[in-house]
Amino acid sequence: MSIKNSAEKRQRQSEVRRLKNRMVRSEVRTEIKKFLGAVEARDKEKAGAAFLVCQKILDSAATKGVFHKAGVARKKSRLHARLNAMV
Repeated sequence: MSIKNSAEKRQRQSEVRRLKNRMVRSEVRTEIKKFLGAVEARDKEKAGAAFLVCQKILDSAATKGVFHKAGVARKKSRLHARLNAMV
């Protein structure tokens, strides 16, 4: 007996969604690593620019439902604290 058509469609949709979410999570991690690298190098300008990019990507991920909005707010807060600690 085969899987119902609706179940097959849900499987296809889930796979597409999984791949998109994976791509967004990867992009977020990459940008955070760039920011942390700039902080470690004590490059205030580069870190500031990287923080803005991180902020934008994190907000976008929260809007898409990849991350919970409270988790994104917490992450942005911690990154901003790292940026302010450079002064």
